[in-house]
Amino acid sequence: MTAPSTTWQERIAPDEAARHAQAAEAFAGMQRAKSARFGNGRALHRKGLLALHATLRVHDGLPAHAAQGLFAAPGAHDTWLRLSNGGADVQGDRVPDVRGFSLRVAGVDGPSALGGPAQHQDFTLINRPAFAFADSRPFVGLVMAAARGPLALLGWARRTYGLAGMFPALARLKAGFATPFSGFATEPFFSAAPLCCGPFAVRVRLLPPAGQQPAATPPAHWPDDVLGRLARGPLVWRLQLQFFVDEARTPIEDASVDWPESVAPYLDVADLLVEPQDVDGPAGRAFAETVERAVFDPWAALAAHRPLGEVMRARKAVYYASQKTRDAGV
Repeated sequence: MTAPSTTWQERIAPDEAARHAQAAEAFAGMQRAKSARFGNGRALHRKGLLALHATLRVHDGLPAHAAQGLFAAPGAHDTWLRLSNGGADVQGDRVPDVRGFSLRVAGVDGPSALGGPAQHQDFTLINRPAFAFADSRPFVGLVMAAARGPLALLGWARRTYGLAGMFPALARLKAGFATPFSGFATEPFFSAAPLCCGPFAVRVRLLPPAGQQPAATPPAHWPDDVLGRLARGPLVWRLQLQFFVDEARTPIEDASVDWPESVAPYLDVADLLVEPQDVDGPAGRAFAETVERAVFDPWAALAAHRPLGEVMRARKAVYYASQKTRDAGV
């Protein structure tokens, strides 16, 4: 184990802002096309599966490097959860996909990463420990090509990897997407890219409730699995932070690197409590509609938890464009 360090740095290329603006425009165009087919919605993580009320309970007695921002003082925070499939299409839950577990934590106090006072602290997590690419450029190309169809995807792969490398690269990507998913209550979720924790830099992990076993057969609808478990009693996830130690082993700008736990172990900082609740009644349906309109954005954050790295900076532009395109709520 190596002690957390504050020597992290961001490296911003001169053309980055222009590239991110182009990416935002491309995503917004794709989003409008998908909304014409599926109805108004997000560019990615379009299919919201379940909206839940939760309570984030920050631990007492955290070490100084962790007791920053949201985690500076113990306490309970009302939290909204949005569980989602990651794709741009609305499709069946058994289709291979990245899954999203987003938190919107209320009751925060301090300046926002975007300026002005923070309204809430968001964490947007996926069931992958690292990003598929070092930076956002190949990801943007992949999403745009996939939206146009198989021939466009082949063209993107050839331009990106060359004739010799295109098919192995596509095979690796397909294998990654085809990784079986066992459920929102049985798998860990990750920020996959770093953010600040005061003067430190961290990645975030959410561990599933203890003792939960995957269903023998994957359900046709993932909400049924979560709600079935909640019907038997409350569920408690563990929120953890993993701290930057040095650029070689815990890089800020290369989002494809899964920081090794042997060097940078995770630290428990909070529990996420979800109690049984009625999602089918009038109040539950109204809450779900509110969550679908709402913003879940890693940049909707305290300045103490400002997102870091090129992938997170790309998200700043793309998420904002997506929110404007779908006329998102607050």
